[in-house]
Amino acid sequence: MSTPTRRRLSDAPFLAAATGGTPNRRPVWFMRQAGRSLPEYREVRAGVGMLESCFDPELLCEITLQPVRRHGVDAAILFSDIVVPLKAAGIDLDIVPGVGPVIAKPVRTADDVRALPRLRREEVGAVVDGVRLLLDELGDTPLIGFAGAPFTLASYLVEGGPSKNHERTKAMMLADSDTWHTLLGVLTDITIEFLRAQLGAGVDAVQLFDSWAGALSLAQYREFVLPHSARVFAELAAAGVPRIHFGVGTGELLGAMGEAGADVVGVDWRVPLTDAVRRVGAGKALQGNLDPAVLFAGPAVIEREVRRIAHEADEAIAMGATGHIFNLGHGVLPQTDPGAITATVELIHGLPLPL
Repeated sequence: MSTPTRRRLSDAPFLAAATGGTPNRRPVWFMRQAGRSLPEYREVRAGVGMLESCFDPELLCEITLQPVRRHGVDAAILFSDIVVPLKAAGIDLDIVPGVGPVIAKPVRTADDVRALPRLRREEVGAVVDGVRLLLDELGDTPLIGFAGAPFTLASYLVEGGPSKNHERTKAMMLADSDTWHTLLGVLTDITIEFLRAQLGAGVDAVQLFDSWAGALSLAQYREFVLPHSARVFAELAAAGVPRIHFGVGTGELLGAMGEAGADVVGVDWRVPLTDAVRRVGAGKALQGNLDPAVLFAGPAVIEREVRRIAHEADEAIAMGATGHIFNLGHGVLPQTDPGAITATVELIHGLPLPL
């Protein structure tokens, strides 16, 4: 992978916290900060499908910029979807409103796995073009690249869509481990190629998002998932940008996720940051972990919870975490008042830094 000329953003608080530096204020961004909570998002997406939006460079750029303009967050994250690289590779799927990604022909057998296409860089050219547009518009705000982790991609492919119990996925994983690891290998290649395309266009950091890993036991995660996620991070190391790893409901997996090779580990609201640093281990930054529902509870509760998390983050840093990036423990909920998000960013920016 050729090394692009990257923007010099060493003073950006997000990058300082992610790389063990000293930020000049507490950095904050929110997962799903671009989306249905913003009226301007609903306006530009009117009549435009989700996948169509993800492959339109100008629209992708505009949507990614919206929360930076409105909220003053310390990082933008590329507007995309977990299944974008699968769609780009040629897998027949769609994102159905109110349902999520639906796969036309689920992957259930070794023959199905062998038939899967690979991703070529030119197939995500629209995403690359969107990144380049963004870098011209973002000024000194870092841009985070995005991809779904191999396990979560596999879950959608095997189940055929979203699943509560992941029974077909786990059945393949446990009963036909050879096919499973072959499938994960293909999806790891796709994920790496998608992130390399974004890195080649100049993103300043990358996040690997494992939506469904929390459905697994620690033993299952270590045997069937960790080696593949670790390969993603290992093959991106030469890019020299912060690598973030996040999963939902993964408190019991944090130690193993910390071993996968990311520089920053995301923590959801179920685990205090002081517990997270013990599980992840010293030497990594933490990201999180305000409960998204707190943004519905009013200014007094928001301030109380933000201050609590900031205090936990300071303690976690004293215990060996290399930094803290304020975020939600998952994504912004669609009905969230945008004003509450903006006020929360202002509150976080106004808190004193740890001594």
